[in-house]
Amino acid sequence: AYALRPVMVKPDLVTNDRWMALNYAVQFSFDGLMAYWLGPQVVLYFLLSTFFAGSIHPTAGHFIAEHYVFEGETETYSYYGPLNRLAYNVGYHNEHHDFPNIPWSNLPKVREMAPEYYNNLPQCASWTGVIWRYIFDDSISPFSRVKREGKKA
Repeated sequence: AYALRPVMVKPDLVTNDRWMALNYAVQFSFDGLMAYWLGPQVVLYFLLSTFFAGSIHPTAGHFIAEHYVFEGETETYSYYGPLNRLAYNVGYHNEHHDFPNIPWSNLPKVREMAPEYYNNLPQCASWTGVIWRYIFDDSISPFSRVKREGKKA
């Protein structure tokens, strides 16, 4: 659902051009090569990893930090630590929501250009710490999310 969300929510923004075709070709070729080299169980591993939102490892904390309420009513937190280098700056989450069409490589520049908007927002200091708190803090649960009312017709 996470991967298909853009297609379902805003299908007019999803391009169907040669770059998208190349993207599919590269992705399926990679999966095929991995299955060839490591066996078909690697495809199951890929699918289960996606299904379980990345498992318990340091970079998986980004999903919790991006979508759960930890302090007050703030529903999303940016992370500015070193793991962003491995995760294509996915930690710059508030910046991404403000400017969704900015490439991942330029999200740090957004924060540099407008520190008055981002430096005072609550931040996530550690994705590993977020996972730890989610597991052991009884005040945080799968229901620690903002629920919006639907738009009235």
